[in-house]
Amino acid sequence: MAIQPITEDDWLRMNRIGSGMDAILFSTPFCGTCKVAERMLEIADTAGVPATLYKMNMNYSPKLREAWRITSVPCLVMVKDGEPVRFEYAMRSVDYLYSLLKEAE
Repeated sequence: MAIQPITEDDWLRMNRIGSGMDAILFSTPFCGTCKVAERMLEIADTAGVPATLYKMNMNYSPKLREAWRITSVPCLVMVKDGEPVRFEYAMRSVDYLYSLLKEAE
């Protein structure tokens, strides 16, 4: 499944309690590193991961950015049952991201 774009308002309206693991890539449109991170996540997703992948524009996500204290982009937030459990700022490799997302099982 592809990375699904989502807005902050849509995410906040979703009831993710008890629904397992999600991963949100916070990025900005003109960030080259963000585009590389998104491509690496797409490759990892193609290999099959249990987490649902979303991407969100950090410029339009002030509530989550402040509540979760996201300091820079790209930032991959692992969310379990609606609560953030891990923040990853270094997208080291496709293999690393795949392993990280497989931990959701």
